[in-house]
Amino acid sequence: MEPRWLDEREERAWRGFQRVRTELTAHLARQLTRECGLTEADFGVLVNVSEAPGRRLRSRDLGRALGWERSRLSHQIARMEARGTVRREPCADDARGFDVVLTDVGLAAIEAAAPVHLAAVRHCFTDLLSPAQLDALGDIADIVTAHLAAEHGQGEADYESCGAERILPPEASSSGHMRGR
Repeated sequence: MEPRWLDEREERAWRGFQRVRTELTAHLARQLTRECGLTEADFGVLVNVSEAPGRRLRSRDLGRALGWERSRLSHQIARMEARGTVRREPCADDARGFDVVLTDVGLAAIEAAAPVHLAAVRHCFTDLLSPAQLDALGDIADIVTAHLAAEHGQGEADYESCGAERILPPEASSSGHMRGR
């Protein structure tokens, strides 16, 4: 059976999306490392844990939110523990699991990095687009993620693991950092 090739419009859109995703993510990651000393992985962990109730999150839930396997999460948490940004504590509900807890050092790191990252997202993304373009992009994201959830069993946690954190004003966030996520 002959593949259903993309037409010129579809190919432009698909390749453009791939280019923007790759280049924007790489640029934001480099800037985060250069200006804040955090890797993209560090930032993802800190955002999720800082926004969790009590600034603690079950490791299983953190892994799901980031879309990471247990091994990757364990290695990342070990590196962050060594730097003092998080610590592991036994899970109160399940002796087999552990919680990842934000330390004061980790809180200071995310509080310093969040405004820097937000400014970069604005400068390289949201400020370049009109309100109509932002609405269209939001609609596109909703359509694709709804399809993935319905047709391929991927949910909100899988969507967020793509590096697509939500950057909302502090009043929209439970912790006042990055999210409504």
